[in-house]
Amino acid sequence: MRYAFVAEHRQQFTVRAMCRCLCIQPSGFYAWLKTPLSRRTREDARQTELLSKAWKESGRVYGYRKLHDDLLDQGETSCANRIARLAKLAGIKAQIGYKRRPGSYGGKPSVVVDNTLARQFDVEAPDRAWVTDITYIRTQEGFAYLAVVIDLFSRRVIGWSLQSRQTTDVVLQALLMAVWRRKPKSRVLVHSDQGSQFTSMDWAAFLKHHNLEHSMSRRGNCHDNAVAESFFNLLKRERIRRRTYRTREEARQDVFDYIEMFYNPKRKHVRNGMLSPVEFERQHEM
Repeated sequence: MRYAFVAEHRQQFTVRAMCRCLCIQPSGFYAWLKTPLSRRTREDARQTELLSKAWKESGRVYGYRKLHDDLLDQGETSCANRIARLAKLAGIKAQIGYKRRPGSYGGKPSVVVDNTLARQFDVEAPDRAWVTDITYIRTQEGFAYLAVVIDLFSRRVIGWSLQSRQTTDVVLQALLMAVWRRKPKSRVLVHSDQGSQFTSMDWAAFLKHHNLEHSMSRRGNCHDNAVAESFFNLLKRERIRRRTYRTREEARQDVFDYIEMFYNPKRKHVRNGMLSPVEFERQHEM
């Protein structure tokens, strides 16, 4: 009892000293302690928890705009400004990429294949135009080379392949996956850059056999294949640069997770009206 009495009086002394420093009455301090949190404060805490969950599910890459759209999908009615405020207080922010250095990007046209696409990246239906490209991923085992094929209608990755060598086979396997998945009923325009993989005889023979028309960027002009470049930028910014891969197989598994489990079915695109590529195609079919 004695120790409890001493502890209680010591606490009261500490409170009085604090109140004197803050120039407030102890009675007001104790009244403040007993006052429950306001309705708005409780609502902020609840929505901050929803924001944090949605942000983690996006791989910590979404900013407040996409998170606001996520909350709208869940039936929430908060405005974008409030979501921006809560996200800032919680330390939630989007992954920001790197700005390209200013300069001129010209480039000579291919002497073999015309630039038929001519930067017409908006198409009216699926399987009208695909773009393809190849990039590399660093692993402790050495480089891994990733080729993708993207449908311009929805920006969906419809084919991809990851191999240890930068050969024609890696791009052929990606295109084969795209043809197998989509089974296009009419002629499809396939756009690429002037890389050696896309100028080989095997590539040309594959296109001819599967009724595909080739279009090719000007030399050294990345803007002619901007959609594929944009996807690689997202992949590296949102996933690859945040990890260290020990083996190529580990990189392959992570690329599979990003493309098939997040990017295609879940990642919102402003161009798609804040719908994922899969959902955008589903809406078009309805």
